[in-house]
Formats: sequence, structure tokens, C-alpha cells
Amino acid sequence: MITYALIFAIGSFSLGLLLCLWRVIKGPRVSDRILALDTMTVNAIALLILLGIALGSPIFFEVSMLFALVGFVSTVSYCRFLLRGDIIE
Repeated sequence: MITYALIFAIGSFSLGLLLCLWRVIKGPRVSDRILALDTMTVNAIALLILLGIALGSPIFFEVSMLFALVGFVSTVSYCRFLLRGDIIE
């Protein structure tokens, strides 16, 4: 039963990742694109965790933590660049 739940969850997060990619490409504003990139990061983290559960490998959990840190820093830097025009003062 857990196998079916994992397959459904992986499919759902993959579909969410593709829809966010569409929003990045067709977004009307830059802020929509930044939000879609942040949501793509969250979906990718969820996919990594689900793959870690499915394969029984603990390395996916560590990779997801690193991906979360990089995603947070990139979102903050994109927003800062959008607001101020430069990242480093």
C-alpha cells in the first residue's frame, strides 16, 4: 500500500514541478517567476525525500537539506536583486 502512495505522491509533485516550470517560462511578472522558482525548490525537496523513502537511502535526506539551504539563499538573493538592483552592498 505504501508503494501506491509513493507513486501517487511522486506523480503529484512531478506535475507540480512541471506546472511551476510553465509559470517560470510564461510568468507575466518577475515576482511570479521568483515565486515559481521557490515553489520548484520545495517540490524538488519533496521529490528527493520521497525517493529517499522509496529507495531506503539516507543520503537523499542530506541532499534535500543542502538543496533547501541553497534554494533559500537563491530566493533571498533574487528578491534582493529585484528590490535594490544589487546583491552585495
